[in-house]
Amino acid sequence: MANYKPDLSCQNKFIPINFAEQILPGTFEYALCYIVENKLDLSGFDAWYNNDKTGAAAYPPSVMLKIILLGYAHGLISSRRIAKACEHNILFMSVSGDIQPHYTSIAGFVAKMHEQIEPLFTQVLMICDEEGLIGRNMFAIDGCKLKSNASKEWSGTFDELGRKKAKLERASKRIIERHQSQDGLGEELITQDLKQKEKLDKSAGKITEFLATHKEKIGSKGKPVKSNITDPDSAKMTTSKGTIQGYNGIAINDDKHQIILQAQAWGSVGEQQTLQPAVKQLKQQLDKLNTDKPKDEHTIKFTADSGFNSEVNLEYMAKSGFDSYIADNQFRKRNPLFKDSETYETEQEKRRLKRSKGKPRLFTSDDFHYDEATQACRCPAGNDMWRSGVNVKSHNQQYTRFCGYLKDCKVCPLQQQCMRKPPIKTGQQVQSINNESRKKLSYVDKMKVKIDSPIGRRQYSN
Repeated sequence: MANYKPDLSCQNKFIPINFAEQILPGTFEYALCYIVENKLDLSGFDAWYNNDKTGAAAYPPSVMLKIILLGYAHGLISSRRIAKACEHNILFMSVSGDIQPHYTSIAGFVAKMHEQIEPLFTQVLMICDEEGLIGRNMFAIDGCKLKSNASKEWSGTFDELGRKKAKLERASKRIIERHQSQDGLGEELITQDLKQKEKLDKSAGKITEFLATHKEKIGSKGKPVKSNITDPDSAKMTTSKGTIQGYNGIAINDDKHQIILQAQAWGSVGEQQTLQPAVKQLKQQLDKLNTDKPKDEHTIKFTADSGFNSEVNLEYMAKSGFDSYIADNQFRKRNPLFKDSETYETEQEKRRLKRSKGKPRLFTSDDFHYDEATQACRCPAGNDMWRSGVNVKSHNQQYTRFCGYLKDCKVCPLQQQCMRKPPIKTGQQVQSINNESRKKLSYVDKMKVKIDSPIGRRQYSN
C-alpha cells in the first residue's frame, strides 16, 4: 500500500515573515502598491485630518486605498470581510503593513472620502493612457442591475409611506386599548405586547423622520416615484429574476484592453436616461487624458444595446460626433443570419406569444382605414371614427388621432380583437402618422438603416 506524507495544511505554524517579500513583482498587488505609493496624488486627503497636534493618529489614506481596492479585486465588498482579511490573510497583512483597521474605519473612509477618491479614477486613467492601454477606437456602454442592502418593504411614494405610518400608529393604539379593556392579562402577554408596541412606534417614527427630512422623488413623466427609507438613492427595478431594490450600474469601456473610462451607479432613473450623462462624463475624461494623441470624435465608434435605444438618445448621439451603433429590439430578427433561429427571440416576445396563445390577434393601426385626403377613418368593423387630435407630436413625429364612438365600441362584435378591456368612458383610439412627418425619417429609422447595413452589423458585432 502507498505511503504518503501527511497533509498539514490545517495545522497552525509560527514563522517569521517579511511582509515586503510577500508582494511579488508582476502581480496585481505589486502594481496596486506601486501606483498608490508612487503615482497617485493623495494630498487631497490631508485637508480632511486636523490631528497634527491633538487627537489619535489616523490610518494612512494610501493603506486604506490599497486594502479596499485589493478587497474589491478579490470580490470582498463588505467592510467586515476586508477587515477580517487584514487580520488573517497574509496578502492583506502585507499590503496594509499589518495595521489591521477596524471595519467601521473602512466603511467610514468609503462613505466620507468619496469626493477625494473620485479624482483618483482620472489619475489612474492617465497612467493607463501613458502606457498605451487606451485605444480611442471604439467605446461600448452597458449596464447591470445591482441589488442594494435595503428592504423593498420600506419603499413607497410619500402618500404610500404616510398611509403605512398611519397603519402602524393604529396598530400601536389597538394594543393600548386592549390592555385598558383587559386588566387581567398575564405578565408574559403584557411584556410581549409592549415589545410589539415599541417596534411599531419605532417604525412609525422612522417614517415620520424620513418624510420630514427628504423631498419626494419625481419621475421622468412628472409623477411621484417610490423612495426607500433605508437607502433613499436606490429604486425598485425589474430584472429577469424579479423585482429588486437597487441601482443601475452603468459603465463605458474602451475596446483595446477593456479599460473602463466611466462608471456610475444610478438609482433614480431608468437605463435609457443614463446614456447622455454617461457620454458627457466620458468626454470630460477624454479631455483630461493625454492631449498629444489624436482624438477625432468623428472616427471614434460608440456601441450600445437596445436598452439605450430611444429617439432622444439617438438624436443626442447623432449630434455628439461619435460614430454610433445602437441596436433596437428587432435588430436580430431583421438579420437574415438568424431568420430561422429561435435562439435569439427576446424573453418579452416569448411571454407575449405565450399569453396570446389561443386568443384572437389584436388589431394594429394598419387594420384601420385612414384617408389622409379627407381626414376620415373607419375601424375594422366599418364604423366611422371622429378626429380627436391633429398634428399630435410623439417621438418627433406628427400624428392625426381618431377615436371610436362609445356606442359603437360597446356593441361591436370585434371588441375582443380591438381592445384589451371593454370600453367604459371612450371608444378605441388610433393614430396615423402624417404624410409630411412620414417623409422625415426619425433618428430611430435612420439607425435601423445604418445598423442593418453590412458595415453596421460588422461594427456592432465587434
